[in-house]
Amino acid sequence: MRRFNWLTTIATTGLVFGLMFQMSAVAQDGADSQVQTKGFTDIVFAGGVTGLAILILLLCLSLTALYLVIDHLLTLRAKDLMPTGLGVQLREMLVGGKYREADALCRENPCLLSFVISHGLGEMEGGWEAIEKAMEDALAEQSARLFRKIEYLSVIGNIAPMVGLLGTVTGMIFAFQQVASTQGDAGAGDLAEGIYQALVTTVGGLIVAIPSLGAFAIFRNRVDHLVAEASYVVQHTIAPVKRRARGATTSRRPTPPPQQKST
Repeated sequence: MRRFNWLTTIATTGLVFGLMFQMSAVAQDGADSQVQTKGFTDIVFAGGVTGLAILILLLCLSLTALYLVIDHLLTLRAKDLMPTGLGVQLREMLVGGKYREADALCRENPCLLSFVISHGLGEMEGGWEAIEKAMEDALAEQSARLFRKIEYLSVIGNIAPMVGLLGTVTGMIFAFQQVASTQGDAGAGDLAEGIYQALVTTVGGLIVAIPSLGAFAIFRNRVDHLVAEASYVVQHTIAPVKRRARGATTSRRPTPPPQQKST
């Protein structure tokens, strides 16, 4: 899986740089001559070292977001978090009272389902209330872990526009510095050229941020759905223990003495 992710990242990097260096200048027809406007690569490198560094940072953020999206697509799946065969085996063992074997099976197959069931089986001596409390805590812990995993997409979605805005502000500072150094001799065209070159970083930041925040919203809903489904699967798997624990509690209750009839 790691090899697949690295190959995807390298291929995406090559594609991005290929698009950047293959975009040529656009020809515009005029009345007497043909004027050639600046291409995308010219605008990218026109921002100088600072603008290029910011664009490289945005490119790294975009590749990181792409890696996270692919990783979440491969790992946030129901068959990986709660395998169907594992749930059936655990339920059969619990029906037969094989608690140690069930706990060993959970440790041999680490996943969300086995983690929660194993914590519940560890509190068998405390009765059903202790088992239920342990499983609720374990499920909450796993849910928080999954949410922390997808939180990086939200971080990238919030940082990317700020990085782009930093490039825009830096470019505008350089543009106005040129006006100040020439004591106002720089024309409006020179000032406008510096500003639109600076705005390229803002566009790059938004291009990175919008898909990242969209992917974060999708994966957040997916995690909510998986956690709710896992809660149902856990309750179904642990049901034999629940029935046996409640039956033992009922049998231990003292029988009230028979009431004597008044004569």
